[in-house]
Amino acid sequence: MESTKLTVAITGPTGDIGLAALRALDRSPAVGRIVGMARRPFDPAAHELSGKVVYQRGDVLDRDSVDALVDGADVVVHLAFIIIGDPEDARRINTEGSRNVFEATVDAGVGRLVYTSSVAAYGFHADNPQPLTEEVPVRASEDFYYSAHKAELERVLDDCIAGSDTEAYVFRPCIVAGAGATTLIETTVRMLPVYGQLRLFRRAVDQIPFIGPVLPDPGIEFQLVHTLDVASAIRAAVEGVGEPGRYNLAGPGAMSIARMARACGWWAVPVPGAAVAALSEVATRVPGLPPEIEWLNAFREPTLMDTHKAREVLGWEPEWDAEATLRETVAGAREAGVL
Repeated sequence: MESTKLTVAITGPTGDIGLAALRALDRSPAVGRIVGMARRPFDPAAHELSGKVVYQRGDVLDRDSVDALVDGADVVVHLAFIIIGDPEDARRINTEGSRNVFEATVDAGVGRLVYTSSVAAYGFHADNPQPLTEEVPVRASEDFYYSAHKAELERVLDDCIAGSDTEAYVFRPCIVAGAGATTLIETTVRMLPVYGQLRLFRRAVDQIPFIGPVLPDPGIEFQLVHTLDVASAIRAAVEGVGEPGRYNLAGPGAMSIARMARACGWWAVPVPGAAVAALSEVATRVPGLPPEIEWLNAFREPTLMDTHKAREVLGWEPEWDAEATLRETVAGAREAGVL
């Protein structure tokens, strides 16, 4: 007898990861129905999704909307999150909205919850071990709201599912990129005017005989993961592959500011890491700077992750390395008019 197919409820299906996740789940023979919810309009058919994908507008801050979304679901995938924006608005949506999703999932008796956390949950600390494994405790950088929210919500999730029948897969991706995920490039573009306020950076640039966008390079390597590879991990979790738990996600290889600058047609000049740290600290006290300034914290210390657990337990095999992911991200940014 044919087994019953899964009904999956997903928040944030219109974001950087969301559309890739919808497509991966749409292709899954184990999934029979997918219900997405976000605040913006969205037409599944316009994205060549099958009839098993339906969409309803709603807000994670509205518990009634969330209850309606998770009703009858076998699996809930929570992707809705504010990455860049006003810190107070982001806190309300990220923390209160996520708690609504976690609590509604448990109250509805849903057996499995898939949540995307972030490498930022580990915090950006000089004494973090390298590479980071899932056994390293989350320890947010409190002056970086995205990091603080991600770390806090992992604890909230644990509290919400404690003693319940709901199991949770928690993914900690590094910087997510790809043709449809250009947040990395968009954030960098918005930050270009701010870099001019870094005194040591200005001194270095003044000595270089060229004109064009210039990025400060503190020499910190970072990882990238393609949206399609994140989506394949989400699909595995939805299907119940392996076992619930925390999983790091990162593509092979590492990236640098200098290589990213070259790919974008920009320049990069070395600056001391202390100068970047100083600017990020000053920025918290200077009114009028864009919220993207807090992302300087992500380049204060290396945060390279070990991904053996996802490979061994979930059978996850990323298809995109850092260089290929960057190339596609830059091409997507140019097509979208970001560059």
